Amino acid sequence: MRVEYINPFVDSAMQIIKESVTTNIKRGQISLRQNITPMLGVLAIVGITGNVTGRVLIDMDKQTALNIASKMNDETVTEFDSLVVATITELANMITGKAVTKLQDLGFKFDITPPSLIYGERIQLTDNKIESLVVPLELPEGKIEINVGIRES
Repeated sequence: MRVEYINPFVDSAMQIIKESVTTNIKRGQISLRQNITPMLGVLAIVGITGNVTGRVLIDMDKQTALNIASKMNDETVTEFDSLVVATITELANMITGKAVTKLQDLGFKFDITPPSLIYGERIQLTDNKIESLVVPLELPEGKIEINVGIRES
């Protein structure tokens, strides 16, 4: 997997989160994941097509999703409801949209699918065909993992 595909997603995530949630972000160590991957519990999935195929996952636990929804909506959110789903889905849309724009400016051709949101306990993603790079982001609201799995078409 080429790093020039990954960095725009991580950079866009940091920029969007700084603008809409908090400026206090700490980027963690990149790791490589293959096969069965346990998720944190709230997972926004965006498909990627074009010069490459794959997906971007924006993963967090339920409390982090509530904290982010509270910040982005400027109100206290205590229940995982349609507002939280819409907020996290929109966050994923903003991050991936910005990243794809950066990649298109570099001459790559990409399209993205609308984000889907999955949430629950003990979610595992199985994808034997695509290894993924995972970048954890630590914020006061909780931990987010940006998980990018892309391969050239």
